[in-house]
Parts: sequence; C-alpha cells; structure tokens
Amino acid sequence: MSHELSTFAADMKDLLLFITWDPDLTAFHLGPLSFRWYSLCWLIGLALAYLTVRWLYKDQKIEDRKFDPLFFYCFIGILVGARLGHCIFYQPEDYLTSVRGFIEMLLPIQFTGYDDWDFKVTGYEGLASHGGTLGLMLALWLYVRHYKMPIWQVLDNIAIATGITACFIRLGNLMNSEIIGNVTTMPWGFYFVNAHPASMGTEPRHPAQLYEAIAYLLLFFLMLYIYRKDRTSFQENLKTQNSNPKPKLGTGFYFGLCLTYIFTFRFFVEFLKINQVNFENTLPLDMGQLLSIPFVILGVWCMRRAGKLKN
Repeated sequence: MSHELSTFAADMKDLLLFITWDPDLTAFHLGPLSFRWYSLCWLIGLALAYLTVRWLYKDQKIEDRKFDPLFFYCFIGILVGARLGHCIFYQPEDYLTSVRGFIEMLLPIQFTGYDDWDFKVTGYEGLASHGGTLGLMLALWLYVRHYKMPIWQVLDNIAIATGITACFIRLGNLMNSEIIGNVTTMPWGFYFVNAHPASMGTEPRHPAQLYEAIAYLLLFFLMLYIYRKDRTSFQENLKTQNSNPKPKLGTGFYFGLCLTYIFTFRFFVEFLKINQVNFENTLPLDMGQLLSIPFVILGVWCMRRAGKLKN
C-alpha cells in the first residue's frame, strides 16, 4: 500500500510540476470550414505587421500607393520562400526526387496513395523560417525596383515589424506541438500530448517554440522603442534637410539588428531542440544553426555599415 501511495504521490508531483499541453488544433468552425490555430496565428502575425508598417509609412510621409502592394509582395515572398526552404533544406529526398513530391511541394495537397493520383487538401505542412527570410528579401528587392523606393528604408521598416510576425508563427508551432525541445527537468517543461511520434509526449520537454515567441516579441518592442527614440531626429531631418545627425532609419540598422538578434537567438535555442530530420544527427550543427550563421554575418555587416553612415 505504501508503494502505491508513493507512486501516486510521484505522479501527482509530475502533474503539478510540469504542463500538459493538449490543445485542440482547430480554433473554430464556420459552417463546413474549420480554422486551425496554426493558420490563425499566421494571419494575426501578418495582420499586426501590416498595421505596424502602415503606421511607419504614414509617419514617414510615404504615399499610400506605394504601401498598398507591399503586403502582397511580402506575403507571397514569405510563403513561397518558407515552403521551398523547408522542402529543399530539410526534405529534398521527399520533394525533389519524384513528380508527385514536386507537386506536393508547390501545392497545399498530399497524395493519399502510392499508385494513384487521389489527394487531399492539407495546407502547407512544413515551412522554414530561413527560406521565408530569403523569400521576403527577394520580394522586397522586386518591390523597391518597381516602386523606386530606397531599399534600406524599406528593409528597415519591414525589420521593425518582423518580430511580431515571428512571435505569432512560433505560437502557431506551439499550438501544433511541433519543433519541440529536448527532455527537461525544468518546472515549465511541457508534456506535448499531440507530438509526433506520440512517444515524444511521454516526457516533459523544453517549449522551444515559446522561448522563441517571447524573444521575438521582446525584439518587436525593442525595435519600436529605438524607432520612437530616434524619431525626433528623423522628423527634424525631414524638416531642415540637415544631415547631421542622421537618423538610423534608412541606414540598414534595423534590418541588421533584426537579422542578428533573431538568428543569434535561433542558433543557441537549437541546442534545446530535437533534430527535425534524421540526417541532422550526422552533422556537427543542425540545419537551423548552419543556415543561421550567414544571416548573423549579414546582420552584423549591415549594422557596421549603418554605423559608418550615421557617423
């Protein structure tokens, strides 16, 4: 009897110490349509970024006709880049070795059998942030060429809003119980009940998605704080055409800070995550870390360049 009581006490301690994470994947239903938390988080993140950049454009007296198409460029660039990035960087053997895999890479479907062409609509299951960043950069390059905008000003404005979108994307990953962490004894460890494979949810793990979401939210508020602090000199420069001192916006400072912050944090948080694909087990660093290094280098270069321009 005493053994049973001690076992029960240990089980209760585990339940009180750790967090059982078992959310419904569907946020709500609208008639025959169902809306998943993951998609909803993406939409909220993009909508908040849209409102932030609109405010920045108005604050900088940029005409509306140049803002309206920006969201379209960004949305397509992020979605296409994130999808191709996941398929090429993480699962090339699944998507680049057959016609069916290539179709699944481009369309939000999944074939149901090996011998027929029946399929089901699943949405894009697999999006990579590094690919999304590359896609966004390419989309912004096309945007500034078409609308004759200063590229560093556009990059800085987008960078200021990036943190809030990245935060909600990681919250979507949390709701999906994906990109989970290693086993932990920390009291905030999560039992990911819906993790795949199911055995992943039998031990408390680092909620790595939550760590990233909090870090990116802090980045968003840090960017706004720096921008508002620098805003006075920016507006004074517009009025007087005085180039001394120069504002940070338009130098690439925010863009460099965004890349450096996000991908430095991403590099170190990867040590707390399980590998997403098997081939990473043979690498000295996982794919997320290897892909983060060039972005950190680019971010540091942009900040150094901005410092030279400002001085």
